[in-house]
Amino acid sequence: MSSGLDAADVLVVGAGVAGLACARDLLAAGMRVRVMEAGDAVGGRMRSDRVGGFLVDRGFQVFNTAYPQVRRRFDLKKLRLRPFTPGFLVHTPTGRLSFNDPTRRPRTLPELLSGRLAGRRDLAALGLLSARDMLLPPAWLKRRPDTTARTAFADAGISEAFVERFFRPFVSGVFLEEELETSARVFHMVWRSMLRGTICLPTEGIGAVPQALATGLPEGAVQLETPVAELTADGVLTTEGREIPARAVVVATGPGSVPTLLPEVTLPAYRTVTTYYHVAPRSPLGEPTLLVDAHRRFLNTCVLSDVVPGYAPPGHALIATSVTGRDRRGREHELRTALADAYGTGTEGWDLVTVRTIEDALPAMAPPQTLTRTTRVAPGRYVCGDHRATGSTQGALASGARAAREVLHDLRRHGMA
Repeated sequence: MSSGLDAADVLVVGAGVAGLACARDLLAAGMRVRVMEAGDAVGGRMRSDRVGGFLVDRGFQVFNTAYPQVRRRFDLKKLRLRPFTPGFLVHTPTGRLSFNDPTRRPRTLPELLSGRLAGRRDLAALGLLSARDMLLPPAWLKRRPDTTARTAFADAGISEAFVERFFRPFVSGVFLEEELETSARVFHMVWRSMLRGTICLPTEGIGAVPQALATGLPEGAVQLETPVAELTADGVLTTEGREIPARAVVVATGPGSVPTLLPEVTLPAYRTVTTYYHVAPRSPLGEPTLLVDAHRRFLNTCVLSDVVPGYAPPGHALIATSVTGRDRRGREHELRTALADAYGTGTEGWDLVTVRTIEDALPAMAPPQTLTRTTRVAPGRYVCGDHRATGSTQGALASGARAAREVLHDLRRHGMA
């Protein structure tokens, strides 16, 4: 084992939230850890950039305060979180409908009971489903036989009409798929977290989340712009031809690099999402609320500067709108037409700031879905990320934590820690 900067018990390849969580847990246990990141900053898919004075996340993302790993790892005050409205708007053929959580906004209960959004039977079924998901222990939800989300709604007694008006537009934006084929087990866990937590954005953008994790690491523990070409018998080989030894290597990269470094790992299919960032002279909405479309012309849209004013300079509004798949010729024009309809305003004066396509935004999670899997691949070789748990910040962080536990267990078992 070499000394100095090259000395490490564990090398973590990738400085997304899974890799950073893993590194922090290993360091807390007394391990010498180095994190090797190919990019110029930490965060992986959770990055924020400044584009022409606007704060642009790499794809529309939100932060959920109810996730257990979030509560364990972050000082939420330091993130200076700004909340979304506890609910969302649905654009329908008969106009815009508002769904608010009546437990947080009791004054909206009369509107909810008016019958515009759903009949009493559907509201009762939704209330029962939500109460069960919110109050029953997670272990009960995990033990239930898994189906698709669509089947789960039918089993809960929710009508197809309400599913099409309410759940399908909303769930499509959460899981980046339009057929409600995501695991019901995953849906129930995510729905539970939404009911119990607050959906927010950090004042400095979603990139503040991995930055907060990295801040707790020793100086020099993260090496940026250091791509790894392959794993060796003794550690890793960088693309510059430098071999760095370690007792264990954890691959915490995005899914695009996993097959090269660990070809024996089977990955799920991934969903692709494209987010269009428009700037308007004023907000077309005036509230920090997510808007979805019953016509499914887009996944969701929101005025980011209504949530966090610092996303746009004074006198401007930044609107983020996400669609499935990649950007293509003519799509932005089609989207403007849909947004004009949904927001009820002209979009001719809007300017396109940038477009962000995330090829591996979220793993597909068809039933039966295992909520967590071992990170062990081979002796001294581990892999973590949302593809080993659930497609969420919670899943990525939990997978990184599990990798750290399994590395520590194995090294101690062999007398190496």
